[in-house]
Amino acid sequence: MKKIFSLVLCLALVMATLTACGSKAEGVKTGFAVVSSAGSSKEATDEGDGTAQVDSTAVAVLVDDKGVIKNIVIDVVQTKFNFSATGEITTDLGTTFDSKKERGADYGMLKASPIGKEWDEQAEALEEYVIGKTLEEVKGIAVSGGYPTDEDLTASVTMNIASMITAIEKAVNNAKDLGATADDKLGLGIVSGSGNKTTNASDEADGMVQAYTHYGAVSFDKDGKITSSIIDASQTNVSFSNEGKLTSDLNGDFKSKLELGYDYNMKGNSEIGKEWFEQSEGFSEYIKGKTVSEVSGISLQGGYPADEDLTASVTMNVADFLKVVEEAGQYAK
Repeated sequence: MKKIFSLVLCLALVMATLTACGSKAEGVKTGFAVVSSAGSSKEATDEGDGTAQVDSTAVAVLVDDKGVIKNIVIDVVQTKFNFSATGEITTDLGTTFDSKKERGADYGMLKASPIGKEWDEQAEALEEYVIGKTLEEVKGIAVSGGYPTDEDLTASVTMNIASMITAIEKAVNNAKDLGATADDKLGLGIVSGSGNKTTNASDEADGMVQAYTHYGAVSFDKDGKITSSIIDASQTNVSFSNEGKLTSDLNGDFKSKLELGYDYNMKGNSEIGKEWFEQSEGFSEYIKGKTVSEVSGISLQGGYPADEDLTASVTMNVADFLKVVEEAGQYAK
């Protein structure tokens, strides 16, 4: 009888162990990418102002070890500053720009949509469409001129998705094991405005609009604690003359700060000898395990970290880091 009881007990312990192991969430990689273009910029004329416009397509992903996309967020921000035929910037430099998802129905694509769907609705439909697919399957989506042609996709997505596919590819390819699991929610925060290099044109030099955008791809567990994050930023410059003519290469290879790596060249001016990407990674490590409210409560002085346990790895301005983490938490799904 004792042997039977012992056998039953052992079986129960084995089953409990297997159940516990089976319930553990699958680990996944976290990836992020941004693709920026200035191709929609326009020169000023006698009839109206020119526009320095930067369109940045951002994608955050969670990918399993087989390369299957488990979660994804797609968004775009258009940073637009007008300038006159004499090279004077006519848009308030304090202007900030919401992403297309944040703008929602205010983006105004609904009227022009052949399927009666706004931009954010189509982006969310594309997200649902690619979840469960590998990168090769995503790259295999049939398009013509950037527009989808698969009947099972065109019922919900008819906008140009070329830059989105490019960003998805980059995000999946650079995804890393940062601590996220397949059950986590995923959010993407974006804050955009003008950088401090923005200036009017003069007789001596061209003017320039610097579109300065911060991004935060953040995953959260069921308790709202951060399991992984990638913080990035892009500074995309559009130059123009004092005659309102565009003078920069609008088809340039615009890299984010993480992509630039050591080429961003901040290390020499860093009091702790760390490059921008190293400090960004240090910040991500610091906020891991924290909630959004705890991140929002990080002590800053003029935008710079004041907590001694953070300043050992991060001494640059992180005010916008906190903002994108807050937004990521707000929109996480």
